[in-house]
Amino acid sequence: MKVIDVHAHIVFEETLNFLDKEGPEIGGDANNPWFRVGDYKLEGVRYRNTPFMDLGLRLEAMNNLGVDYQVLSPNPITYFHFIDKHLAIDYCKMHNDTMAKAILGHEDSLGGFATLPMQDPHEASKELERCTQDLGLKGAYIGTDFPSGISHHSMDELYKTFVELDVPLFIHPAPQGINGPYSDNRLDNYSLDLTVGFANDETAALGNIIFGGVLHKNPDLDICISHGGGNIAFLAGRMALAAENRHTSPDWIREKGEFLRQLKLIWFDNHVHQKESLDLLDSLVGSDRQVLGTNFLGWDQPKRDSLKETPDFLSGNAKKLLRLS
Repeated sequence: MKVIDVHAHIVFEETLNFLDKEGPEIGGDANNPWFRVGDYKLEGVRYRNTPFMDLGLRLEAMNNLGVDYQVLSPNPITYFHFIDKHLAIDYCKMHNDTMAKAILGHEDSLGGFATLPMQDPHEASKELERCTQDLGLKGAYIGTDFPSGISHHSMDELYKTFVELDVPLFIHPAPQGINGPYSDNRLDNYSLDLTVGFANDETAALGNIIFGGVLHKNPDLDICISHGGGNIAFLAGRMALAAENRHTSPDWIREKGEFLRQLKLIWFDNHVHQKESLDLLDSLVGSDRQVLGTNFLGWDQPKRDSLKETPDFLSGNAKKLLRLS
């Protein structure tokens, strides 16, 4: 497996209208399709009868793009991190069962990530165990924002479960207004919600992970974050200085260099579109914590044939992160 893709979302027919009011719901027509979750409507993206939902078409599209192995993940629009927890638990179980059935028989080409009910970290821990032990999923995908917050002490059990099960945690943001309160109407323009907004969310998540001591307490926890960690490569020096000098920093991170040492424990998908950005990230964390992400079928996936020169170290890293033999 020369090209392993860890950033590839999917939507399942079985999940549609499962939550009634919340959806997910598909509508419109071939010229004006839409996808609705709660009060959020994504317009102009067709899911049904495309590789997004049709597994046969997906495998064909993977071959055309040059992807040998792909781990399917929930569409971030459908995390449902802020709905009633009982509804979220039911939805996650159904989605994960569907994921396991979808990849059955395609294990040489496809793996799957679980979605978790982050409203209740204890239930999320139980679902993670079920998905990895009983369903054979490779780990879990969650958003950057959910009720407890990424560094809250209530998350300790879930992080310990990831370590005990020896599976990775992947973090990818959702568009503002779907999961959590609507934050900044300036991001409505020019797709800034997907570029600036996502990067801000990823950077804030990393800041909370590091300052909040998530990896300080769980050094064996493997966390991978999307899009090169957002703005982290550019801001790492400033955040490191804050760690050493600001009164808000915990005592343990005040030691010179500790912030950057913690940053090197994070994994990054390399979906950043610019060599200079990757070079900067590489100068901070090295190449052994980078894996290939394509945002498969998205507006920003790599062009056909562009993966032919994918460095071998990326697949080696992915095999280590995903515990592939």
